[in-house]
Amino acid sequence: MYERPYLKQVKERIEEPRRFIQVILGPRQVGKTTMVNQLLSQLSISYVYESADAISATNPTWLMQVWETARLKMKASGASEYLLVIDEIQKIDNWSEVVKQQWDKDTREKVTIKLVLLGSSRLLIQKGLTESLAGRFETIYLGHWSFAEMETAFGWSIEQYVYFGGYPGSASLIGDEERWKNYIKDSLIETSISKDILMLTRVDKPALLKRLFELGCLYSGQMLSYTKITGQLQDAGNTTTLANYLKLLSDCGLLGGLEKYAGSVIRKRSSSPKFQVYNNALLTSQANETYSNTIVSPTLWGRLVESSVGTHLLNRSVSERYNLHYWREGNNEVDYILEKGGKVIGLEVKSGASAANEGMRKLNTLFHPDKMLLVGTGGIPYEEFLKINPTELF
Repeated sequence: MYERPYLKQVKERIEEPRRFIQVILGPRQVGKTTMVNQLLSQLSISYVYESADAISATNPTWLMQVWETARLKMKASGASEYLLVIDEIQKIDNWSEVVKQQWDKDTREKVTIKLVLLGSSRLLIQKGLTESLAGRFETIYLGHWSFAEMETAFGWSIEQYVYFGGYPGSASLIGDEERWKNYIKDSLIETSISKDILMLTRVDKPALLKRLFELGCLYSGQMLSYTKITGQLQDAGNTTTLANYLKLLSDCGLLGGLEKYAGSVIRKRSSSPKFQVYNNALLTSQANETYSNTIVSPTLWGRLVESSVGTHLLNRSVSERYNLHYWREGNNEVDYILEKGGKVIGLEVKSGASAANEGMRKLNTLFHPDKMLLVGTGGIPYEEFLKINPTELF
């Protein structure tokens, strides 16, 4: 079975002396639970593994019982250390307070129980971490699968990756495209929205959130002002509501909204978002076109290639902690702007015959970025770009 590169990092941290709670975050269906099962099979330390998915939601007492079970098992076996793994932790009400209380109790009493928490909603987990567990944890973010991973694990071609995205669970279904699309829509999109957002966060207009997601996927890789969005939605909320819903969708690894790059932070915040899916499967599963039609249509294919470069940059921006923007002024635009540690990189994606771009020249004049890169026609081939870590560009 394929092992994601993150496995080695988590294993090293677990094998260290007990210091921090290890928190593994990431969207649904990217292999968090599979990776932890692989990890447990490789460790010599005894463990208790529990999933909050299996319990009637929101019971903090359950969490205390699980912890007490680990303590009793550790005592009975005479082990010097024990590992407690809790999956879908965000389902438990007030989980961070309980974790803080039990972790601190073990620290005081010198009980060496190491802790791994897994969760699929970045927003809810990070809220709990910053409110209650400051200084007690480290996070590892598992993003969507990259082209290099899908190629190694499933032998996928670049065309398959650009169209079918990077969900490992759906890889065996691509021979029957209709079945694949239904799986993505029902098992991934619907479950993520209903379980990770609607069940756990107050959303006054669920239909609006779902419509925003559908519209955002349809326009992935394109700028759309909130005014235009409200014009396309029957049950329109105000722009603040839409911005908040987009943030929720982004925190679940579904749909992000890139802000416009500008010298001033104020202008950046007030810009129209450029929609960007976190995984191309979210875009193609909702479209009417088929794989065979898409790969021979320059327009459709160009859009998917640009979106796949965007998914690569967006996923890595979370784990590698760089800022990702777009830039546009009048008719001039640059697809992606990467920003980290005072360095700025302009990146344009071209899949057509011409590599000419006025936007890059204009950006260079205004902001003098450290690097200007072209991906696709006349630049780095996109199949190569999708295999590199974007931080290597800085």
